[in-house]
Amino acid sequence: MKEGIHPKYFEVEARCACGATWKTHSTKHELHLEICSSCHPFFTGKQKLLDTEGRVERFTKKYGAQTVESRKTAEKATKATKAKKATTTTAAR
Repeated sequence: MKEGIHPKYFEVEARCACGATWKTHSTKHELHLEICSSCHPFFTGKQKLLDTEGRVERFTKKYGAQTVESRKTAEKATKATKAKKATTTTAAR
């Protein structure tokens, strides 16, 4: 490695807008972040959507507000009806 061409590397405390702080290393003296893993919707499970043209509303109208829980319940219901049909057809024979 050449001497004198690499930037200085500091141990800094990164601060998020939500108030979370942690220690890391950086070439800057301070790190101020707008979003981190403590407040990001992907990690927290909270969904914040900025919809300016109604795309999300059109999608929900077309496909419905499907969640993982609603899909699981629907899947259980279809399995139960299939099992019920299978028992009634075998009983009829």
